[in-house]
Amino acid sequence: MPKLNSATELEELRQDILSKRDPNKRCIAICAGTGCLALGCGKVITAFKEEVRKQGLEGKIDIRETGCPGFCENGTVVTIYPEGIFYIKVMPEDATEIISQTIIEKKVIERLLYVDPATNEKVVHEKDVPFYKYQTRILIGNNSKLDPKSMDDYIALGGYSALAKALSHMTPEQVLEEVKKSNIRGRGGGGFPAGRKWESVRNAPGEPKYVIVNCDEGDPGAFMNRALMEGNPHSVLEGLTIGAYAIGSHEGFIYVRAEYPLAVENVGIAIRQAEEYGLLGENIFGSGFDFKVKVHRGAGAFVSGESSALMTAIEGRVGEPRPKYVHTSEKGIWDSPSCLNNVETWANVPLIINNGADWFDSIGSERNTGTKIFSLVGKVNNTGLVEVPLGTSLQHIIYKIGGGIPGGKKFKAVQTGGPSGGCIPEKFLDAPVDYDELAKLGAIMGSGGMIVMDEDTCMVDTARYFLDFLADESCGKCTPCREGIRQMLGILTDICEGRGKEGDIELLEELAEVVKDTSLCALGGTAPNPILTTLRYFRDEYKAHIEQKKCPTFVCKELTSYYIDPAKCEACLICLRNCPVGAIDGGKGKIHVIDQSKCTKCGTCFDICPDRFNAIARISGEPVPPPPSEEERVVVRVEK
Repeated sequence: MPKLNSATELEELRQDILSKRDPNKRCIAICAGTGCLALGCGKVITAFKEEVRKQGLEGKIDIRETGCPGFCENGTVVTIYPEGIFYIKVMPEDATEIISQTIIEKKVIERLLYVDPATNEKVVHEKDVPFYKYQTRILIGNNSKLDPKSMDDYIALGGYSALAKALSHMTPEQVLEEVKKSNIRGRGGGGFPAGRKWESVRNAPGEPKYVIVNCDEGDPGAFMNRALMEGNPHSVLEGLTIGAYAIGSHEGFIYVRAEYPLAVENVGIAIRQAEEYGLLGENIFGSGFDFKVKVHRGAGAFVSGESSALMTAIEGRVGEPRPKYVHTSEKGIWDSPSCLNNVETWANVPLIINNGADWFDSIGSERNTGTKIFSLVGKVNNTGLVEVPLGTSLQHIIYKIGGGIPGGKKFKAVQTGGPSGGCIPEKFLDAPVDYDELAKLGAIMGSGGMIVMDEDTCMVDTARYFLDFLADESCGKCTPCREGIRQMLGILTDICEGRGKEGDIELLEELAEVVKDTSLCALGGTAPNPILTTLRYFRDEYKAHIEQKKCPTFVCKELTSYYIDPAKCEACLICLRNCPVGAIDGGKGKIHVIDQSKCTKCGTCFDICPDRFNAIARISGEPVPPPPSEEERVVVRVEK
C-alpha cells in the first residue's frame, strides 16, 4: 500500500474502499473477543466459513470476526447485517441452520433469540435488546462493525479523519484548546481533566516528551480497556497520535498487561498497518510531524496501573510508585515530561476533534462530560460492558440495562471502582454515576468496574475479599500500605471466622484513616474504601459478626452450621451420596444426621436437597439442635 501523503489521499482511499462495498450485502458478524474465545467462538467461526464454502456462497456473504460487542454472558454473539438480527449463545452446530434459514430463506431462528427477562419476550434485532437500547455507545458501538485487524474497515468508518483534520487544519495549540474545551476527564480513575494534563506536559521544560496509553487494567472483573484495545485498536492509536501532536511528543508507548495477548496482537497489527499507510512514522500527512509507537507488555502487577509505577516498569525496572512531589508531567519516563492517559481517554480524542468540543460537552453532566464504559458484573441479569453518559443513575444501569437482579432477589449494594472502590447501598440507587457524586458516597469511579450484590452477599466478607486482593498486590515499598492493609485484613478475617471482639470496628476505622492518609500511592490511599463504605452503610452486619457471632447471610463458613430437620427428612440418600467428606450418616428408611465434627460447612447438602423436602437447615449464631436418638431416626416412607 503506498503511503498517504495528505488528507486528500486519505479521503480518496476511503471513498475507494466504500465504492467496492455493497451496503446491502449480507454480513455475519461474530464476536471474537477474549470472552467469546473462551466460550469457543473459534469453532463457531470455522463452522460458518465451512458452511459458506459448502453452499457456494463465497463472495456473496462476508464473515466478520469482530471485537467484543459487550454482551459477554450471551456469547458467542452473532449479528446478521444489514438487518441487525441478533443471535446469542451460538454453537458451531448452529451455523448450518443460520445460513440455510436466516441467510438464504430470510427466516428468524427463534431459539437463538435473546429473551428479555423483564417481559419474557423474544427480541429479534440488536437495536431492540434492552442491554443495548438504553446505552449510548459512541465508543464501543463500532466494535461489532469492524474487523480489528483490518485497517480498511476502520478507514471506511471514518477512521483517521480526525488525525487528518488535526494535522492539516489545526495547530497543536488549537487541538489542545479543543480538548480542554470538551472538559473530558481522564477515564483511568482519578478523573483529572485530560486537557490540563496535556498542557502541563506541553509546557514542562525538557525533551523528549512522551505520551503513554495505560492498558494495565488490573481490577477483577473489569475489561473495558481490553475490549477497546482488542476490538478497535486504531481508535486508540489515532487518539494517541493526535495527543502527541498537541503535546509536542514524537514517541509513544502502549502499556498492555501481559494477560491481554489478543490486545497485544491486535494493537501490534494496527501499528504496523498505520506505519505502512504513513499514518505513523515520519512526516505524517506531509505535515512535518513525526511520531512512533512501541508496545510494552506489563508483568501483571496491579500496582503498575499507577502512573509512576507504570513509567518505572517501562524503564525496565520493577513497577513501584515514586513520591509525587514531582509530577510525572514534569519528570516521568527517564525523567522526561510524560503524559499518561488510559485507553478510553485516548479513544475519545478522535470523536472530540471530528465532532467538536461542544458536541462532547453536551453529553453527560456539567463537570462530567462524555460517556463512560462500565464492566457490569455480579448478581445482575445482563452482565457485560455498558456505555452510558456520565451522570446516568445506578438505577438505570442496573435495572434498565442490566435487567435487574436474578431470581427475584433483592438488590443490596453495588461496588464501583474495582477492589479499591466503595460499596453503595440501595438507598442511593438514584445517585448519578460520575466522579464527584461517587466520591461523596465514599466510592470512586476507578477504571469502571461495577459489581452488583444481592441480599445473599455478606458485606464483611466482601470487604475481606477485596483487602485480600490488595494485600497481595501491594508492592511493599511503603510501610502504611504494606503493613496497614495486612493488619486490616487480619482483623476482617478474625471477624469473618468468629474471632471478632469489642473494639475491632474502631480499630479498623483508625487503621483505615492512617493507611488512606499516609500511603505513597493511590493503591494504599484507596485500599480502605471497601472497609470504610461497608462500615458506613452496613455497620449492623459487623456488629452481628462480632457480638452475636452471626453472619446474617450465611456466607461466612465458620459462623454457619448445617443440620437435618428430622421432621422433614425423607431418607432419600441424596445428601449422603453427595457429601464430599462423608459427614452425613443415614440409610434407607433412616433419618439422616450431619456429624458436625466432620462437616466442612461447604453447603453442598443445602444446595442439593430437593425443594419438595427442604430438609437441610442452616443457622448462624445459634447452637445446632441435638440429633434425634437412634429410635427416633427410623422413618419412613421415601417419597417418589
